[in-house]
Amino acid sequence: MPSSLPLCGVVPPVCTPLDAAGEVDTASLARLVDHLVDGGVHGLFALGSSSEVAFLTDRQRAVALEAVVEAARGRVPVLAGAIDMTTPRVVEHARAARAMGADALVATAPFYARTHPVEIARHFRTVRERVDLPLFAYDLPVSVHSKLSTGLVRDLAEDGTLAGLKDSSGDEGSLRRLIVELGGRHGRAEGPAPAFSILTGSELTVDAALLAGADGVVPGLGNVDPAGYVRLYDAVRGGDLDTAVKEQERLVELFALVDAGPQDTMGRNSSAIGAFKHALRLLGVFAHGTTAAPQVQLGDDAIALVRERLRAAGMLTVR
Repeated sequence: MPSSLPLCGVVPPVCTPLDAAGEVDTASLARLVDHLVDGGVHGLFALGSSSEVAFLTDRQRAVALEAVVEAARGRVPVLAGAIDMTTPRVVEHARAARAMGADALVATAPFYARTHPVEIARHFRTVRERVDLPLFAYDLPVSVHSKLSTGLVRDLAEDGTLAGLKDSSGDEGSLRRLIVELGGRHGRAEGPAPAFSILTGSELTVDAALLAGADGVVPGLGNVDPAGYVRLYDAVRGGDLDTAVKEQERLVELFALVDAGPQDTMGRNSSAIGAFKHALRLLGVFAHGTTAAPQVQLGDDAIALVRERLRAAGMLTVR
C-alpha cells in the first residue's frame, strides 16, 4: 500500500466510463486514473456516487474496481465503495473489494428500511469486524435518509471501527462540530497523518473546510480538474490563502457545468454526471459521455455549455 491510512488530501470519486451499450469502458477508465494521478491526487474513491455505483450491476462494479486498482498500480490508495441497502449485502461487496485489492472501504448507513442509530452503529461495526480493511463512513442523508450524528461518529472513531468520514451532508455546522471533537490538521503545512480523516464532499467550500481543520476533499468535479483541487489543497496547507480563494472561485465557476442539462427534462444527477463525463470526453480522457440507465443523456446544447465552461476555466483551447 503506497501510503498509510487514514488519508489527507484530494480523493476524487472516480467516474465510471460507459460505452455506447452501457458497459464499463476499461480503456477510458485507465486513462482517467492516469489523469487523476498525474494531477497529483492523494487517493482514488472507486464506486462512489459520482461512479454511478447505484446504477451498476455487481459484475460492472467488479469490472470497474478491478480496472481502477490495476491502473493505479499502487501509486495511491484505492478506496472502494461497498454501498448497498443492508449489512449482509455491504459485507459481500466489502469482501469482494478486499479480494480485488482495495486498500480501504467506504459505506453508508443502511437504507430503504428505517433504522435506529443503534442499528446504524451495529452495521458499521459488523462490516469492520467481517472485513479487515480500514472503513470510512459516507454521510449522505439525501440518499440514505439518515444523518450520522456527531456522537455516533465519535463513538465509532474512538472504538476503532471507523478510519474516517466523507461528509456529504451539506450540514457545515455538523462538520465543524465533528472537526472540533475529533481534531483535524487545521491548515498546518506539516504534521503526521490524522488518527481519523475528515473529508468534505462539499466541493464548493473546500477552502473553508480545510481552514476549519478538515483533512481533505472528495470532489466529483475533481475528475475533470484534479490539478485544480490539488492546487487549492496545497495553497491552504501552505498558508497561501489568497491563492486558495482564487482557485476555489475558479472551481466554483467551472462547477456550473453540472447544471448544463435542462431541468424540465432531466434530473440533476443525470445532468451532473453527464456533464462530468462529457467534459472528460472533450478533454480526450473518455471515449463516450454515456450515463447509466435510466438517466437521460445530455443533448448537443448541454454539451456546448460544458465546452464553454471548460474554455472559461482555461482547460480547453481547441475542440
